[in-house]
Amino acid sequence: MKIIVTGANGQLGQDVVSILKENDQFEVFSFGREDLDIVNEQKVNEVIHSINPDWILHCAAYTNVEAAEDTGKELNWKVNRDGSAIISKAASKVSAKLIYISTDYVFDGTKQDQYQTNDPTNPLNEYGAAKLAGEKAVLEYSPNAHIIRTSWVFGENGNNFVYTMLKLAGKMDTLKVVNDQFGRPTYAYDLASFMVYIVKNNIPGGVYHFSNDEQATWFEFAKEILKDQDVEVLPVDSNEFPQKATRPKHTIMSLSSVKETGFVIPSWKNALVRFMEDVEK
Repeated sequence: MKIIVTGANGQLGQDVVSILKENDQFEVFSFGREDLDIVNEQKVNEVIHSINPDWILHCAAYTNVEAAEDTGKELNWKVNRDGSAIISKAASKVSAKLIYISTDYVFDGTKQDQYQTNDPTNPLNEYGAAKLAGEKAVLEYSPNAHIIRTSWVFGENGNNFVYTMLKLAGKMDTLKVVNDQFGRPTYAYDLASFMVYIVKNNIPGGVYHFSNDEQATWFEFAKEILKDQDVEVLPVDSNEFPQKATRPKHTIMSLSSVKETGFVIPSWKNALVRFMEDVEK
């Protein structure tokens, strides 16, 4: 089975490639930004046509939420919407199945209950809007594609909240972390595992919400990360940290779409323990 992975050098992409290569049944073709510019339609068509893959796991994305509001606005839309459309169009030409990674930021965070996969979307920032446009573009050309919305991703291979907290704890005695934004942390390795599970079990296309189980605020997440560190973590409101991009306050997504496939989702605390162990190794 031939599988193309875009964004293969990113936080999620590296885990996806690593897990795929553990399986002899897969022939993996991994492309980082330097290898394949996903907004170059001619190049994308050439590469995908020459490989003729069974699956494309589309992990490439523009993820700088703050910069997407101004300096990175054009690139955000170019990569997340236009690039995803190009990938999806090329996939449809060779009848390849497609997985697209989206975000909880497609929601406005005003719902107090868990977001279902069919709930109305209403992004508050440019990043969320571009990723939602990417969803629509993907489904236009590949109506049976898998859309996976995820949230608060952390992993070994990239900049993320866990590394930031550990770094700051080494420099400061006290940290302030927002306590009025609710969501679910996601271990990149577990998300990658679900993506490979979809491929191996030929799970039907559709919209899926994936994160680790159980909810948290950023403050609660930080407290758990730093529980063995000599640092005081204080809860504060979001208005203490003004940002260009508006963040939704409550984006806890229902995990029932994933659980119904038979995939077992660990809690985020379990995921954090495994992450810490891997980092120490």
